[in-house]
Amino acid sequence: MPKRKSIRKKPSSSSSSASGCSKSKKQKVVEVVEKVEEVVNDVKTESSEVSIPVDEEVEAGVEEIVESPTNSGRKNSRKLVKKEELDCRFLGDPVPADEAKLRWPHRYSAKVEQGAKKSKTSDDDDEELIPAKCHYFKAEVDGFKIFELNDNAHVQSEDGKPPYICKILEMFEGVDGLPYFRAQWYYRSVDTVMKESITLREAKRVFASEIMDDNPLDCLLEKINIVRVTPNLDVDSKLSAIPDCDYYYDMKYLLPYSTYIIPPAETASPGSESQSTISSDKEVNGAVGDAKSDSDEAPQGNESSNSEITVLDLYCGCGAMSTGLCLGANLHGSNLVTRWAVDVNQFACQSLALNHPETNVRWKGYGEKDDTWEPLEGLSNCREKIGEFVKKGYKEKILPFPGDVDVVCGGPPCQGISGFNRFRNAENPLADPKNEQLVVYMDVVNYLKPKYALMENVVDLVKFSKGFLGRYALGRLVDMNYQARMGMMAAGAYGLPQFRMRVFIWGAQPSEKLPQYPLPTHDLVLRGVIPTEFEINTVAYNEGHTVQLENKLFLGDAISDMPEVTNAESRDEIPYSCPPKTEFQRFIRMTKDAMLGSRNGSEFISKLYDHRPLNLNVDDYQRVCRIPKKKGANFRDLPGVRVRSDNKVEWDPDVEREYLPSKKPLVPDYAMTFVGGTSSKPFARLWWDETVPTVVTRAEPHNQAVLHPVQDRVLTIRENARLQGFPDYYQLKGGVKDRYIQVGNAVAVPVARALGYSLALAMASEGSLDGPVMTLPPKFTNIHDRAASPIVEDNS
Repeated sequence: MPKRKSIRKKPSSSSSSASGCSKSKKQKVVEVVEKVEEVVNDVKTESSEVSIPVDEEVEAGVEEIVESPTNSGRKNSRKLVKKEELDCRFLGDPVPADEAKLRWPHRYSAKVEQGAKKSKTSDDDDEELIPAKCHYFKAEVDGFKIFELNDNAHVQSEDGKPPYICKILEMFEGVDGLPYFRAQWYYRSVDTVMKESITLREAKRVFASEIMDDNPLDCLLEKINIVRVTPNLDVDSKLSAIPDCDYYYDMKYLLPYSTYIIPPAETASPGSESQSTISSDKEVNGAVGDAKSDSDEAPQGNESSNSEITVLDLYCGCGAMSTGLCLGANLHGSNLVTRWAVDVNQFACQSLALNHPETNVRWKGYGEKDDTWEPLEGLSNCREKIGEFVKKGYKEKILPFPGDVDVVCGGPPCQGISGFNRFRNAENPLADPKNEQLVVYMDVVNYLKPKYALMENVVDLVKFSKGFLGRYALGRLVDMNYQARMGMMAAGAYGLPQFRMRVFIWGAQPSEKLPQYPLPTHDLVLRGVIPTEFEINTVAYNEGHTVQLENKLFLGDAISDMPEVTNAESRDEIPYSCPPKTEFQRFIRMTKDAMLGSRNGSEFISKLYDHRPLNLNVDDYQRVCRIPKKKGANFRDLPGVRVRSDNKVEWDPDVEREYLPSKKPLVPDYAMTFVGGTSSKPFARLWWDETVPTVVTRAEPHNQAVLHPVQDRVLTIRENARLQGFPDYYQLKGGVKDRYIQVGNAVAVPVARALGYSLALAMASEGSLDGPVMTLPPKFTNIHDRAASPIVEDNS
């Protein structure tokens, strides 16, 4: 089962704006705390007076010592001082005991008195609640500052840093006789995951949170005014509606999956421990009513398959992402249709157009019959032709205008962060022209203002330069007033025999439901490729969560039914040689109509497309023929290679080096020196019962395991396509190498399909959308209710 240490993670020192007073800790304070806890454990009733025995030596040194919450771990804040010396006090009579127990039962239960009551202080941290002697509605700090319950306030922070921002949920005297307040915190933008990657245009904007903890009362600095406003994609209109205030908020920031979301209307009573969001003193323009909650709106989106929901696929490649999204959304009854697609690769666009005749596809380049986007350079004297092109495009909707697009999806290329790029700009990744398409993608979203946006990218987005570009992408969406969240999904966890971890960032307009991430359907061992700070963004079940997942898939599950072909195979269409042997093969061989749930026509396609390999040169083919047909075989099995005890290869001095008829060595030098002689990937065979490495764009066997288990060739285009989850009906255009590139660059179709299903749920406002993740229906990869065809047992 996919696991990780925690689906939630407490904020780091740079990801939290909430903290109480912070001063040095001393061992004697620990001793005092232990004595306090011993006394607390002996308390038998709520109203007992407590006498704390403290050594005189300890008492003399603790007046200014604080044990308080820090950004890296929120613990109970206890200022161990003499009560009479505190410059703060409660005003008025205590809240009547019966009312206090009703409003704050967590402070008065027997478990609290025994020191066992836990409360959420961050998204994965528990604190030991301080037992209360009594509660108050009002307090005075520094002799003149008056604070009341539910006030917003500035709170003392570290020297040189701006004050923290909170809402006062409780004011109470602990059984230790000291005054406390419970805070629910707000974040500044730089304290969220976006950090300094983008400067929001709205300096007064803060984000609500669910983080709460207890703090010494004298940490309060001043009362402030915070208002809640209606999110609006028109930033100017939103700002003009904000009254005079210290801060405003329109979204809540949650640590799991770096989520920025519209808070629902508050229903809990002020100060209640069950309260999950922050109420403000003022709500501007009916923000709560305008921001949809889970229950107060009728289902949105596509209730009928006749209602078309349009998609623009940017950087579309051969169309895997939009294909998966449309297939997944269709499973929930949403008629999601890719109407526009744009890419730089002409062959990839031709592949998309072949499989999606309903899509307007454009690519870079110009021909006599092409009507496509072109740079302005060289066209300045063509005003008449440009006018004709724009008029034609507008009339025929060749390309979309604002309001036309419901969903924008795409994976902007960021070669500037690739590990293969030796000249990466870690100081300012956006200054690298190779990363500018990320900016272009966000600019297109800003211009078209779709209801939803989905961006995909490699994990280096959050690895390189401390995740700068990932933070930037989230920040841009939030700056445009889109709700947003970021997750990382492994293709193998959704029914593929390859790992392939990728980053997916959702965006949704304020008026829409922010889609969730679908939890894994298949067992998979996650690999350590995620930076620690972003582990909470991995889409996986919580450690300790019991769930029955389908078994992980292996290479044989995907390709064991494929006809045998040779290294020289040149046919683009060949017949199948046997029935499907596994559920995966049965599903992947369905026609497009069958995958969409139609009962009309044939259930399975009759021909297999693109089942041809890269034709290896004579030398490489002869090397491949010498690799044994066994699990784990590679160049190390060739004569003359010796493996040392440290797993490095060396030449065997007792074996004469063998040469091919071309006079080139059977074992090339680059195989011996690759990764310092430690790699076993050159000329390596895959095996039936293995999960394969990530499918890449090149089919050469020189430095990667791409050989068929028992045939003397590399995996074919179609075998790679199966490992990416492409349906067998999906045909590809271009040369052999071009088709390998299209498949290797693609989003894994089953992952996009799962995301499409969650998108349809969000569009229909169905299901429980409170959390960032959702569970797919059982047997999601074979969800159609058509009678299953016979499955032939795989005896490979």
